[in-house]
Amino acid sequence: MSAAMTPAPAVGATQKSTLHTPLCDLLGCRYPIVQTAMGWVAGAELVAATCNAGAFGFLAGATIAADKIEAEILRVKQLTGDKPFGINFHMFQPNAQQLLDLAVKYRVRAVSYGRGPDKKTIARLRQADIVCMPTVGALKHAQKAIEMGANAITIQGGEGGGHTGSVPTTVLLPQVVDAVDVPVIAAGGFYDGRGLLAALAFGAQGVAMGTRFLMTTDSGVPENTLQRYLKVKDADKIRISHLVDGMPQRMIANEYLDALEKSSPLRRVWIALQCARQWKSQTGMTTGHALKILMQALREDASSVAQTVMAANAPMLLQKSMVDGKPEQGVMSSGQVAALIDQLQSCQQVVEGIVAEANYRRAVINGYGDIHI
Repeated sequence: MSAAMTPAPAVGATQKSTLHTPLCDLLGCRYPIVQTAMGWVAGAELVAATCNAGAFGFLAGATIAADKIEAEILRVKQLTGDKPFGINFHMFQPNAQQLLDLAVKYRVRAVSYGRGPDKKTIARLRQADIVCMPTVGALKHAQKAIEMGANAITIQGGEGGGHTGSVPTTVLLPQVVDAVDVPVIAAGGFYDGRGLLAALAFGAQGVAMGTRFLMTTDSGVPENTLQRYLKVKDADKIRISHLVDGMPQRMIANEYLDALEKSSPLRRVWIALQCARQWKSQTGMTTGHALKILMQALREDASSVAQTVMAANAPMLLQKSMVDGKPEQGVMSSGQVAALIDQLQSCQQVVEGIVAEANYRRAVINGYGDIHI
């Protein structure tokens, strides 16, 4: 079914939307819709377009060069008239401390991250009134994140793009909602108003979407790559593989993935090492810092060393697709919903369409009888 099909009121009807949840107050946005921090995609322009449309955008701090990140933050503020937005980071990146300092300096509304920040780091952010909103793919990780100090949780089911787990959103979401006392944002499999309404019915306070915002005219992704996304009509072509960096990643099948699957284990390690060198050079990571990460991996789990080395694969291969416009040579992270999206719209059109359809669907349900939501 096309993402464009929406037997809903005209876009202007969103002006009367009552789709307001406590998450909107927490993040300072109009609608409970979050744009995720996709590496090499979520730059200032996309984040600004998202925020100006009434949703909430995250800047991809993990893939923006250290000497450019402050300018990107200021660019978002300029383009939005100082609307609230967020930034993501990984504790293992060389400039993690710089990102934390900038988040506090500019009072960004929220930070997103995976596992990594300790209680002291999270406490510093919370004291600065910054929402700490990690993304997790399992109940135990959600509970651990809250124990560490997170005050909102994004849970991503297996339908989502990039690194993901195997548990479907429809199973994971109610499980987490029932177990935690902080706002839960649902990710993995969302792209339209029906999905937003369903997430709210499950108990989430909003949805987070990556692929839906990647496939917009505001994303800045090269045309060659966007056209490859649009050509996917079968969700089975968007599959999970462990070959890129040793962790499960959902991506669109392409020439690179086919070649990787045919390569020997030794060849895959060689590719990973080459990417690691490029990543080290591009991020300004010192040899000492790289060795520190390696030693930490050894202490925590010796079996994860190969995965640590391979982790450099993902950002460099994403760059080929999302920046260089060579999708056949890189990774095309994607949620399964890419197969349902058949046209590129602006962030404004996407957000307004989602809200209009959610309101329409709710009105239909309320018309069934005594059920009122």
